[in-house]
Amino acid sequence: QVQFVESGGGLVQPGGSLRLSCVVSGVNFRIFAMAWYRQAPGKQRELVAGIGTSGITNYADSVKGRFTISRDNAKNTMYLQMDSLKPEDTGVYYCNVKRLIFDYWGQGTQVTVSS
Repeated sequence: QVQFVESGGGLVQPGGSLRLSCVVSGVNFRIFAMAWYRQAPGKQRELVAGIGTSGITNYADSVKGRFTISRDNAKNTMYLQMDSLKPEDTGVYYCNVKRLIFDYWGQGTQVTVSS
């Protein structure tokens, strides 16, 4: 059974920073591609950032230069460092792991950027 522990969300003022963490158990972590998605109220879920098994990363244009995704295979953990946060970054952030037909999702953590 795949289990996720997501943490690090919360309320932050515009311009502030947060660091999300996602600990995954029940899979061979190092062979799965990983990603962070987010869903704002009334909008579709969208890809924020992804990181492959080799460490290659990709980002949505809206977060390039502000967010950094990373993974620690020894700890089965993925991170998302979010800097210079904007109100439009508000949403529920979901951890995703994927390999071939296997596609698993975390429960999500709320990020709210507001003054």
